[in-house]
Amino acid sequence: MAEKAVVLLSGGLDSSTALYWAKSKGFRCRALVLGYGQRHSREIISARKIARLAGVPLLEMPLRMPWLGQSSLVNSARPLPDMPLSRIGAGGIPSTYVPGRNTIFVALGISLADASDAGAIVVGANALDYSGYPDCRPSYYRAFERVAKLGTRSGSEGRGIQILAPLIRLNKARIVQKAFGLGVPLKWTWSCYRGGNRPCGRCDSCKLRKKGFQEAGLQDPAL
Repeated sequence: MAEKAVVLLSGGLDSSTALYWAKSKGFRCRALVLGYGQRHSREIISARKIARLAGVPLLEMPLRMPWLGQSSLVNSARPLPDMPLSRIGAGGIPSTYVPGRNTIFVALGISLADASDAGAIVVGANALDYSGYPDCRPSYYRAFERVAKLGTRSGSEGRGIQILAPLIRLNKARIVQKAFGLGVPLKWTWSCYRGGNRPCGRCDSCKLRKKGFQEAGLQDPAL
């Protein structure tokens, strides 16, 4: 029987590609999407659509963490960054950083994996084309895998829980190419920080996504 995997799904390009990668590797996937008070629900709507199209069950989990309001991804009164592409990731940690978000998400993924006897957690993080977030680095996920080994029933019984980040060393262009190769329904993915009916084209995420498609020589089906 195929091994189970928990996929952290946001509805964006990277996490959707990670989900389809996991399916291509034969994992029996269960997706987890988390609402943490973000300024729009557009990405959660996309996660639902992607999970349905992928044929995997989706668990939605709302979290109430009022202290996250310091992030412009949560607090709509704070302006989102709008800077030249060349400066993204070069000016320190951006206002869109959500304190401890990946730590919380991966910890919940570990809990779900431990409870459901899943041997892996799959994340869509990548380190080469990221926007300055400290929790997108390979060393971070290696450390968390050790935490999972030390602090779970699975780890104590010698099975362990792998944290798989198949896109961690890919830039956006290569992620786009991989997504096309895996048949990811990119039309339904959502990357924009602002929400709305169409991507804004001005936020960091939109600019990095556009750069990825341009460098891959492909048209973005979501536009």
